[in-house]
Amino acid sequence: MGFGGISIWQLLIILLIVVMLFGTKKLKGLGGDLGGAVKGFKKAISSDEEQKPQQSSSHQEKETEETQRKS
Repeated sequence: MGFGGISIWQLLIILLIVVMLFGTKKLKGLGGDLGGAVKGFKKAISSDEEQKPQQSSSHQEKETEETQRKS
């Protein structure tokens, strides 16, 4: 038994059918596109995380200035 009741032989047959239907060039292109999309997603997440600390620190500075003005 493999993944969820699917044996390794059934997975290999499915893989063979997919390769026969789409061809290796299309699958290679699809893999490259998928890899590029994942890289872009990771880059967007990392740049978003870098911007958050800057925004929160400037927000804290504004709060500190407001409290100092009130005092």
